[in-house]
Amino acid sequence: MVNYMLMITADLENITSLQPQGGCDDPSFPYFFKVKCGRCGELSQKETCVTLNETVPVPASKGTANLVQKCKFCGREGTVLMVPGKGKLLTQEISDIGKYAPLMMFDCRGYEPEGFVFGSGWKAESVVNCRFIHAFSCSET
Repeated sequence: MVNYMLMITADLENITSLQPQGGCDDPSFPYFFKVKCGRCGELSQKETCVTLNETVPVPASKGTANLVQKCKFCGREGTVLMVPGKGKLLTQEISDIGKYAPLMMFDCRGYEPEGFVFGSGWKAESVVNCRFIHAFSCSET
């Protein structure tokens, strides 16, 4: 078992925080990335989507995972299980000092996540004139 923590950073000019729409543990927030086979090193051609609210049974096991997939090159099966409760929103303070904020932990067996795709479904909060807090969402149109 290998755990991978997805860490993010951004230049937050006039933005106080950035996080998935429903928080770091939003059950419907889609995480897109490619997966690399731990046996042969083959990288998937397309991004894979995992969400907390979608689980599938792991073959020959009593457990479940958010992703169960076979490598198209060598046929080895791998799983990805999301571990909620480890993420924090990216704040302006963290961004200003050039650090990264943890977003989600992935327990990977047989696969490694590669190349997270920053897509839609984000919430950013900003301070305008130091008196009002505004929230907006980033989404594809």
